[in-house]
Amino acid sequence: MKYRKLGASDLEVSEISLGSWLTYGAAVGREGAFACIDRAFDLGINFFDTANVYGRGAAESVLGEALQRRPRDSFIVATKLFFPMTDTDRGLSRSQILKQIDASLQRLQMDHIDLYQCHRYDRETPLAETMLALTDVVRQGKVRYIGFSEWPPEAIAASFEIPDAERFVSSQPQYSLLWRDPEQRIFPLCRQNDVSQIVWSPLAQGVLTGKYAPGAKPPEGSRGAHRTTGDFAQRWLQRDTLERIAKLKSVAQEAGCTLAQFALAWVLRQDVVASAIVGATKTAQLDENTRASGLAIDPALFAQAEAIVSGAEP
Repeated sequence: MKYRKLGASDLEVSEISLGSWLTYGAAVGREGAFACIDRAFDLGINFFDTANVYGRGAAESVLGEALQRRPRDSFIVATKLFFPMTDTDRGLSRSQILKQIDASLQRLQMDHIDLYQCHRYDRETPLAETMLALTDVVRQGKVRYIGFSEWPPEAIAASFEIPDAERFVSSQPQYSLLWRDPEQRIFPLCRQNDVSQIVWSPLAQGVLTGKYAPGAKPPEGSRGAHRTTGDFAQRWLQRDTLERIAKLKSVAQEAGCTLAQFALAWVLRQDVVASAIVGATKTAQLDENTRASGLAIDPALFAQAEAIVSGAEP
């Protein structure tokens, strides 16, 4: 496993990180979650991403229980807030930040969180209120660093202009061979401000593993068949897109790796990307995906892959 510095922080995160959306505390039972987390450590993963809204706290609780067995300095934990936890608890107001950080710390059974991220941008709360509240939880020692996910460029830029506020060190965008939007404005802006990317859905909800065949129903238990992610994945499950992805398998084979490893290595080719988040319901998935770290692939093969999927974006 290779490691990269996370923005302007002193955190060195594994190039492959383990997420917990729809898995731990939900589809995957306690023992299965513990097995995957233990295997992640075996493979060199030191970076674990979750959010308070995943399972309405269940993912944080499972992750916290699993990590209690490890020295605190052996891992880096990131969590998030924004989405509704109750009918009245949501957003990035000062009161919500102060309330949700304490709730997350309790579920994670920790005295501090390494990276606290704004899950989305809150247009109903003044940006200065959000940034100064985040600054307070950092200076209280509850959080080491702060980040954001899927914020508009103008809000990112404005955050750096707020006097005496902590600065973001990370961005968490959707990014893959099939979704390259962040390259246009987010990556350049973040590079200028020493903000690293922690990308989610680098395998396009599993579509870039090659498991989905054109014209066939999604396999049972897959993201494409899941009631929550099925609609989200539909953008990639069109016949034309799947036919293009099928052509990528020979490119990955020429590179000497699986399609999933190729897709992850493609994401990691960007120096502004610190880590790619993968999900895992089985340890074998981690065994495969972590091999993408440090892969040396001919840039010409990446260019060939880009040409194949060109026009496949929704």
